[in-house]
Amino acid sequence: MAERFQVIIAGAGPVGTVAAYRLATMGIKVLLLESASHCTEDLRASTFHAATLDMMEELGVLDELEQQGLRAPVYQYRNRRTEEILEFDLGEIADEVRHPYRLQCEQYKLSRLLAARLLAMDDKSVRFSHRIVHFEQSATGVRVHAEAPLAIEAFDADYLIAADGANSIVRKWLGVKFDGFTYPEKFLTLSTSWPLEKHFNQLAYVNYIADPEEWCVLLRVPSVWRVLVPAAETDEDSWLLSDEKKNQVFDGLCSDGAAVRTPHRTVYRVHQRVAQTFRMGRVLLTGDSAHLNNPLGGLGMNSGIHDVWNLTDKLRQIYFDKAQAELLLDRYDRQRRTTVTEFVQAQTISNKQVLEDGDIEAQARQQGRMAELLADADRRRDYMLTQSMVKSLKREAAIA
Repeated sequence: MAERFQVIIAGAGPVGTVAAYRLATMGIKVLLLESASHCTEDLRASTFHAATLDMMEELGVLDELEQQGLRAPVYQYRNRRTEEILEFDLGEIADEVRHPYRLQCEQYKLSRLLAARLLAMDDKSVRFSHRIVHFEQSATGVRVHAEAPLAIEAFDADYLIAADGANSIVRKWLGVKFDGFTYPEKFLTLSTSWPLEKHFNQLAYVNYIADPEEWCVLLRVPSVWRVLVPAAETDEDSWLLSDEKKNQVFDGLCSDGAAVRTPHRTVYRVHQRVAQTFRMGRVLLTGDSAHLNNPLGGLGMNSGIHDVWNLTDKLRQIYFDKAQAELLLDRYDRQRRTTVTEFVQAQTISNKQVLEDGDIEAQARQQGRMAELLADADRRRDYMLTQSMVKSLKREAAIA
């Protein structure tokens, strides 16, 4: 007989672990299935926004995250040619959030923290090396089949939450279309402990640097600087990961690329996509399984956490308040799909356009528009509330 749970979650990244841990603390019996042998050390996402930090405080993990991260109350837009710096201070929205800063902390640190807490609560609540291969659902539940090291194992649940990433097997089995587009260029990320702050005037922990030839993003996490640059679709990955390319990138940042050591280099494609539905029966899509966006602004992981925050609230109401499941789960789909489409997709596309204008005159006009925004107190405040995801959560709450 298959083991029975109330909710099964696919994927032990930050989204899946937040969902599992929050449900477990509510008293809901959960099973978290992860195909890897541990919470993998994924370095892509490293920014927790103010709205998300308030959630982490409620979850009881913010203090531990703070110990592993860096507070970034200020972020900058820089122009590499003119050396102009436009600085935004999140302290201005302290009346709206309890934590008016970004926390720079790698996403895997949250995943590992929450997985360890889950295992301490119930050592059978997390199963690593368990890859979901199939599932079927009925009017009363979902049966999930997972490939374990020695066998195919079956588990039963009331609901299945997909937090299994961009290539979600759950979404694929549902046959849900993933509408949108893939950018023609690639992104290259390089990590280094080289002191880049010594080569810039007043460098913040979060910096978006415009340049008509090669824009870039510089983000600081406790151990390294992370550098993100665009790359042509036609560039071979082997060349992008080469020392020659690394030297070229850092020659433009600190004039001595050959001296810079980069223990981590990654090339990846970038997408803007939203699933046509986030809910099909008793199966719910969240995070990258439901929506993808470019990483500029650090909205991807945060919006995934906001998905499961919304969803776990609704599951609590279903289990403990006897609320109508159909109505609430349909509302989850409406609220999060609308918010992701209207806010996350639009904002990340806009963030990319701010940096990438291909000629000096166009970039000067864009820099001028950003300078005007910064100088206008009302527009500046609205912009920071948007970037910190406060406005998106207000929009979500307003959707019936």
